[in-house]
Amino acid sequence: MLLFFGGAFAAIIVSLGVAFYLFVIMGFFGDMPSRRELQDKRNDTASEVYSADSVLLGRYFLYDRTNIAYRDIDTTVIEALVATEDARFYRHHGVDSRSLARVVIKSILLQKESSGGGSTLTQQLIKNLYPRRDYWILDMPINKAREMVLARRLESVYTKPEILELYLNTVSFGGTIFGVERAAKYFFNTTAKKLKPEQAAVLVGMLKATTSYNPKNHPERAKTRRNVVLSQMAKYGYLTPEEADSLKKLALVTKKEKVDKKKEEQNLAPYFREQLRVELAEWCSNQYKRNGDAYNLYTDGLKIYTTLDSKLQREAERAVAKRMASLQKQFNAHWQGREPWGNDKSVLQNAMRRSPHYRRMKAAGASEEEIEKAFQKRVPMTLYGWNGSFRRTMSPMDSLAYYEKFLNTGMVSMEPETGYVRAWVGGINHNLFKYDHVTSKRQVGSTFKPILYAAALEKGVQPCKYIENKLTTYEQFENWSPQNADNKYGGRYSMEGALSNSVNTVSAQLILNVGVPYTVRLARDLGIHSDLPPVPSLALGTADISLLEMVGAYTAFANEGRISEPVYVTKIVDRNGKALRESEPQRRREVLSPDNAAIMLHMMQAVVNEGSGSGLRSTFGLSLDIAGKTGTTQNQTDGWFIGITPGLVTGVWVGGESPLVRFRSLSMGQGSRTALPIWGEFTSRLVRLGYYSKKVPFAPLSERLENRLNCAPYLEDEPTFFDKVRDVLPFNFPTKEERQEKKKDRKERRAERRAERKRNN
Repeated sequence: MLLFFGGAFAAIIVSLGVAFYLFVIMGFFGDMPSRRELQDKRNDTASEVYSADSVLLGRYFLYDRTNIAYRDIDTTVIEALVATEDARFYRHHGVDSRSLARVVIKSILLQKESSGGGSTLTQQLIKNLYPRRDYWILDMPINKAREMVLARRLESVYTKPEILELYLNTVSFGGTIFGVERAAKYFFNTTAKKLKPEQAAVLVGMLKATTSYNPKNHPERAKTRRNVVLSQMAKYGYLTPEEADSLKKLALVTKKEKVDKKKEEQNLAPYFREQLRVELAEWCSNQYKRNGDAYNLYTDGLKIYTTLDSKLQREAERAVAKRMASLQKQFNAHWQGREPWGNDKSVLQNAMRRSPHYRRMKAAGASEEEIEKAFQKRVPMTLYGWNGSFRRTMSPMDSLAYYEKFLNTGMVSMEPETGYVRAWVGGINHNLFKYDHVTSKRQVGSTFKPILYAAALEKGVQPCKYIENKLTTYEQFENWSPQNADNKYGGRYSMEGALSNSVNTVSAQLILNVGVPYTVRLARDLGIHSDLPPVPSLALGTADISLLEMVGAYTAFANEGRISEPVYVTKIVDRNGKALRESEPQRRREVLSPDNAAIMLHMMQAVVNEGSGSGLRSTFGLSLDIAGKTGTTQNQTDGWFIGITPGLVTGVWVGGESPLVRFRSLSMGQGSRTALPIWGEFTSRLVRLGYYSKKVPFAPLSERLENRLNCAPYLEDEPTFFDKVRDVLPFNFPTKEERQEKKKDRKERRAERRAERKRNN
């Protein structure tokens, strides 16, 4: 009877086991990948971004991994792996029957997750490819059973070398380091093909516990573990005992990974690559593979071909670094001993709330008082500087104040004919300043004036119509009284003279003549999508517009009135070379008449030849054709220069993250002193690079258009009656200028007397 019940119990256990196994195979505990899906399975592959001249700019990945073929892995790596992790690898079909009993007893029945010893390399690979799921109290048995089933399926569609290749490309070596090739580079600055036996043993030894046996952080532990692996290799005949003993005596030496030229190139255009990443991640979510899954930017191995020119990009970044370092030095001296924001504590409070440290503490439940206290505690830290990083002991709040004083910049360069973006610099340091100033919006100042002047020409205003330079208060617009930056008034300007000297009083009269709605409509046609306030002050550039939009709008002046929308991706292909997206240069829309575009280009050349952009000739010695416009906003908060050369439209913005971070004087903070030097440096570098050697200069104006522009840029005021009779009077009658000078002197003397009386009292 006892034997009967014992046999029945055993039969029930076996039946339950078989039923359980069948439930797993049938997907009762979750979908089970088929053999076909396993055959298609490859470990995640990074997507790559290339420049127009085929330079790898960067990669998008979840894990830092470089895939390699089995033949490119040294045999000692394979031998060390098999000897240590799965000695019977070549004799089983995914599941080792000898270890199965131990797994059933220890892992399943006794629920000892750390017992180990039962998983083959194939099962470990399945665990890497399909992470374990949570099944509550049945967590271990179900996951183990799933891995066994899938391991057998995998062995039926892959050869042993293919399984080892997939495993060694998938396995983690700690942190974001995945795959033996990447690990070999990171820890020993070599390749998987050139790993020495003792190095291979270190990497295989890490698989037991990547943190504990990290050779850089725990060399002694890693050496001990390495020697265990070498002993295993000797045990299974991959090394002789003498070879193993000799290798154990060697010191464990890691080598710092060298950054080669290709690696440096991958540091190009970080702001551009981040902008692209955000756009492409969204695009991928709406593109579907044959199996119905959406593409994944980080795992599907896409190749993204962009319009960026690596040579132009490199020169743009160098120009920014050189000129911004110099400008920052001037700025620091300008504010020596003072804070640009004075007593306005909101600047640092806002900076604190934007910081990752604040967000982490807030998420952890810290109160405002606790956070404030933490931000006042002095700690050692590394700070960034234009001359290199340096160590200081200061509070996080002090470091915020330090970084808030940095001036930043944005720069973008575009081909007007195609709209292809050739260079993109969103800031001075992407690691510290994430905000991209190519796409951010700031007040544009006088760089908006060419759009207004183009609207005036389109409306029929003649370029030689003279407009008075008079200070006027417009009561109908809340007593708006636009002033010139130099506070000089009088005389009359042609459109060319007013634009080259950036005369605000003339721009105010023009927009009232043309109409604000008409000006806004043309700006929209030129590709400006930002909010444009429907008020006359728009003429002076009070709108917040991105640099990318402004540069796109200026392409119409270089394209005979046709606008080119910005393009920066030309092609995207999948890992098999199939094109998923291709972009051709868009058809250019005509938004200005060719005549008016030519007139605007000519007038903007006068800005460079005689006006606020003349430093490009005198300081940088640039002799090529240049048209452009400077811009400076109120209180020198923003400095701009957008310039057109044969084949390129390039724009530069300079300013602080906070509007309060700016130069106090116009002479130092105007766009011609902040943004224009970066533009000049970049263009000078392109000249030396030979970029313009094959570019066609600007087309000369036709005789008809020259006649329309044949007028003096400036006329003095008509002489008054007193001016006419002055020379015949028997006494010296002062001129208007002399009268104004005397009035100014009297005012200054009165102020001095008041100050003296105040001191005496």
